[in-house]
Amino acid sequence: MDISIKKILCPVDFSEHSDHALRYAAAFASAYDAELEVFNVLEPPVLPSYSTGGIPDLSQAIERIKQDGQQRLDELVEKLRQSHPRTVGRMVVGTPFVEIIERARGGNFDLIVIGTHGASGLKHVLMGSVAERVVRKAPCPVLSVKHPGHEFVMP
Repeated sequence: MDISIKKILCPVDFSEHSDHALRYAAAFASAYDAELEVFNVLEPPVLPSYSTGGIPDLSQAIERIKQDGQQRLDELVEKLRQSHPRTVGRMVVGTPFVEIIERARGGNFDLIVIGTHGASGLKHVLMGSVAERVVRKAPCPVLSVKHPGHEFVMP
């Protein structure tokens, strides 16, 4: 069986975990001469519905966060292009695992490379894992990359 990888999606959140996964994605992209898309999802803040003072206007703060994220993404992509010119970046606003799955489907990606944060216990139960959800719902193979500094803790 011949495996053809032409497009790789690598979601990033600018953490050391996603930076580590991005190194894997770049290596696969080089090995297969594939296009690499570095993908960032800005999750909008959740406002409490019981606010007595009304809903604060967060549009300026959100716009600044989006601009800062776009700048970080652009810098990351530019650095990657030095060794792998077929690298592009994309940023969207939404729920991370939903946007990653939708992008993978719409972009016809052959592989997703995603970092894991290794949350366990109550934090994992409350928040879940973006990587775990992506693995379960992805339309293509997913390589989940654990940061070497993460120590496994038995739940």
